[in-house]
Amino acid sequence: QVQLVESGGGLVQAGGSLRLSCAASGRTFSSYTMGWFRQAPGKEREFVAAINWNGGTTYYAESVKGRFTISRDNAKNTVYLQMNSLKPEDTAVYYCAARRVANIATGEYEYDYWGQGTQVTVSS
Repeated sequence: QVQLVESGGGLVQAGGSLRLSCAASGRTFSSYTMGWFRQAPGKEREFVAAINWNGGTTYYAESVKGRFTISRDNAKNTVYLQMNSLKPEDTAVYYCAARRVANIATGEYEYDYWGQGTQVTVSS
């Protein structure tokens, strides 16, 4: 069992930056693929970024490519999402997720554990 707790959300102006963190419990964190998803009001939850167990492989949604960076520190059981050049359309609740299978995936049903989410609001 893995418990995930996100932090770092908040209100930022367009063009600004935020760094989200996701702290995981459990001794097997380093074996999990980790992902970030987001859900805007009235929309379905969507994939944002994912990273494999050792950080050697990352994958991004087209909408965030070049602006967001996912990384992880297995010694700290933490995964990060650095978000730069934020736009109002990035406003959403951001969720951290963990996947027991090693390969990267983009479907939310492919992830086994979820955090409670952190709100990111980008003002224009």
